[in-house]
Amino acid sequence: MADAFYVPLGEGRYSATAHTAGPWSSDSQHFGPPSALLVRALENVEQAHPAELARVTVEILGPAPVADLAVRARVERPGRSVELLQAELASTDRVVARASAWRIATSDTTEAATDAGPLMPAPDTVTESPWPEGWQAGYLDAVEWRAVRGGMDVPGPAAVWARQRVPLVDGEEPSGLQRLFTVADSGNGVSNFLDPRRWWFINSELTVHLRRVPEGEWIGLDAVTLVGKHGIGTATSILHDSGGPVATGAQALMVRPRQAGGG
Repeated sequence: MADAFYVPLGEGRYSATAHTAGPWSSDSQHFGPPSALLVRALENVEQAHPAELARVTVEILGPAPVADLAVRARVERPGRSVELLQAELASTDRVVARASAWRIATSDTTEAATDAGPLMPAPDTVTESPWPEGWQAGYLDAVEWRAVRGGMDVPGPAAVWARQRVPLVDGEEPSGLQRLFTVADSGNGVSNFLDPRRWWFINSELTVHLRRVPEGEWIGLDAVTLVGKHGIGTATSILHDSGGPVATGAQALMVRPRQAGGG
């Protein structure tokens, strides 16, 4: 197995390795790596002038198998200042996810820039966080987790640092946005308070609003999960790098007792 989440096969095709496997099944990917692969495709869409992604929404249309996948991206709505991009991720028989992104032309707004917000304690000042008993390795083992507050094995809101142990694509250094999206889909996992043996808490999408591209290997997640009375919840995250908050993330959750069935 290659020491990466994906092995490039050429012509926009990639082979997912066991590092992508989610905590529930060795046959389905955690959606962190697929989200990052979609963002990688969006980053590679040709641009006429300096611009950055400002908002990315990943719509999860079904499980992503640990198998070969194809990804493609394009400009949906061009513009000089603001343009809409689209990307699609497909297995051999179906589309598993779509992403839309607003890309905004950059300018110098140093004079108007707001304070980034409070810093999280540095990763080297906190200890590694284990994951709950019964969750499978794969993706969880391919990322180093360090808990600032709470933790993956502690129910409730949590603040954690995460760092990829392997590249997104074999032979490549991940970009800052790829590192961020590799872990942004974990907000509901790190801040969950439900017993996974009794409850489903599955996100149908991930939306991230960005203020700047993160720097460095570590991405911080300061996350909380809230659940309503009719099977719908939200997980929200403030995403950090060593310089402070860089983005906000949100996930819509389907919540239901496991005995009621899933899907």
